[in-house]
Amino acid sequence: MSDKKRGMFLTCEGVDGSGKTTNVQWLAEYLRAGGKEVYVTREPGGTPLGEKLREILFTNEMDPETEALLMFASRRDHVERVIKPLLEKGIWVISDRFTDSSFGLQGFGGGANILGLNDLEKFVHPNFEPDLTILFDLPVEVARERNAGTAKKDRFELMDLEYHKRVRQGFLYRKDQSGDRVQLINADQTVEMIRHDIVNIMDNFDERLNGDHHGYQQLLALVADPEYNER
Repeated sequence: MSDKKRGMFLTCEGVDGSGKTTNVQWLAEYLRAGGKEVYVTREPGGTPLGEKLREILFTNEMDPETEALLMFASRRDHVERVIKPLLEKGIWVISDRFTDSSFGLQGFGGGANILGLNDLEKFVHPNFEPDLTILFDLPVEVARERNAGTAKKDRFELMDLEYHKRVRQGFLYRKDQSGDRVQLINADQTVEMIRHDIVNIMDNFDERLNGDHHGYQQLLALVADPEYNER
């Protein structure tokens, strides 16, 4: 039996336009610079089945309960086929969205029953949750301005302002319910400041795991490198 340490499961959440997806890639590079083997994935998606369900979810009108059921079906396949096996191999997994998004989008945004989502969460991935979630939070008005130039938008991005405000409240609700698992970053600031906040969160997370720092100053210098921040 291998004595290799289990990998850590990290998720990034936030409203569309929060910079979440860009920072997922940056976080992966940051962790790799610290010697971690990292796999980046997304939801909905992450498996052949999940990607097919993603296309269905993004291009077909449906009620929020149907959305939630499809999302959790995709998630079950994702967790069992990809996430858990990689973690067991010692690989760190970063997912662009996970279950918190179902509470934000389908629950608070769409109006799906929150208790029903709680039950789905327990059924689909019992006793399994991210080790750390970074929530990129900002006013939805700012997020929509950032997304204004996006050529092709999915049907969630095209929802009205009030929908996105409710989605944001759903993420904040999950933060309040999740203790230290969810760490909030003010995404309405410069890229450099956001990435310094990411470094601080990861450094504190590493301290909780290992009781010490792992090259924090070296990695902080890397974050400050303009060429690195342009990636």
